[in-house]
Amino acid sequence: MSQTAVKPARKRVTLRGYTQQKAPQMSYAPQPLQFARIADFALDPSLDIPDEVLERMALLLVDTLGVAAGAATLEVGRIAREFAVEFHAANSDKHGATMLFDGRRCAMPGAAWALATQIDNLDGHDGYNPTKGHIGCALVPALFAYAGQHPQLTGRQALIALAMGYEVAARAGVALHATVSDYHTSGAWNAIGVVAIGAHLRRQTPEVLREAMGTAEYHGPRSQMMREIASPTMLHDGSGMGALVGISSLLLAERGFTGAPAITVEGEDVAHIWEDLGQDWTILRNYIKPYPICRWAHGALEGVRVLMVEQGLRAADIERLDVATFAQSAALFPGLPKTTSEAQYSLGFALATLLVHGRIGPEHITGAGLNDPEVARLHARITVREEPRHSARFPAGRWSDVTAILKDGRQITSGDVNARGGPEAPMPEADVRAKLGAMAGHVLSEGRIAALWDMKQRLLQPDMLFSEMADLVTPAPDR
Repeated sequence: MSQTAVKPARKRVTLRGYTQQKAPQMSYAPQPLQFARIADFALDPSLDIPDEVLERMALLLVDTLGVAAGAATLEVGRIAREFAVEFHAANSDKHGATMLFDGRRCAMPGAAWALATQIDNLDGHDGYNPTKGHIGCALVPALFAYAGQHPQLTGRQALIALAMGYEVAARAGVALHATVSDYHTSGAWNAIGVVAIGAHLRRQTPEVLREAMGTAEYHGPRSQMMREIASPTMLHDGSGMGALVGISSLLLAERGFTGAPAITVEGEDVAHIWEDLGQDWTILRNYIKPYPICRWAHGALEGVRVLMVEQGLRAADIERLDVATFAQSAALFPGLPKTTSEAQYSLGFALATLLVHGRIGPEHITGAGLNDPEVARLHARITVREEPRHSARFPAGRWSDVTAILKDGRQITSGDVNARGGPEAPMPEADVRAKLGAMAGHVLSEGRIAALWDMKQRLLQPDMLFSEMADLVTPAPDR
């Protein structure tokens, strides 16, 4: 990516450029009736969720597990699992959980932390635009950690618990963004959804749920998202700590530890965010990523894909590629990445990779993929700038437009495009299935991938035990 276009974008990594407008003073007085309605929803053992929502939930779950499998061989996944085994031991089996795509056991919070950290570092998991972040990355690991203690849990019951947690987490994320001025990572709020799932499965009381939510909000990692964008590391979006904090907060509350209230749940200022809980199903608006790259890059990636599909654009044709995008996207890592973390936050590298290879898989952001000479050559021909009209559409959309100046002098443009994979531009299920193979194909056999895809339907069957899915995804990689 050329330095001439990058410098203005880099300047935007400032408090003024990337925090929200100053938040209104928050009311700390709890609203008992407001919390009671949320607790009734979260703890209802007969919670009725529409089949359409559960079907979408099953698809998001399988997609997330494909990313988890694909990330199993990443260095960060190995570090996280080894750390969990060594430092998160459980002193009794009833407090333990089995780590996915590994098979070893450790304490429940550690197992969820390790898997969430693993998923977070192969940036292909789902998200919800209004939260500016990710839900399933923390909640799916928590579900498996909790479920090990409930051998009679059916697949359908697991989907209901997960869907409930998604709805709680989505509103917690929107509420936190609306009431604080810092741009924080997802772990700051998805911890509350983790609490909700556990309290539901463990048949906890409203009192325990309330204390646990308060503790999870208080200890949720209010990490600096833009610091991670500017200097990418294995920290990513904080969801590993969100999973750990969420489970730990519930287990503490069960033992009498107090932490209420969670003001993003009970505050009068956020009542409007929670009033449609159980009526508006945000799960239906979660996006599925086509590529394991930061979602902020996906508008520009879609612009390039449109030019490739509709106008036959190829890497060899390009003299220069000009990208106009929203401010956060323009601030993504500008250089040629040296690490997998940098690659997933690099807009120019992602665009060049898509043009050279026609897709972006784990192999392109790891190992030799980081040193592809054709990608590096094209990267130098890409310029990026912020476009105010695209910034004005964030976070509701991830809009960009791309102009290719060709070696023969012609110019072709994508026009304004939004990121693909959400309700405005959904991915066909065939594409999601292809993604599953692309994410997990280097670690799982075709038979195991096919069985995982079949779970999308099997989980909805009334008598299927969730442990059947756990048995499929618990063993170590096949290769």
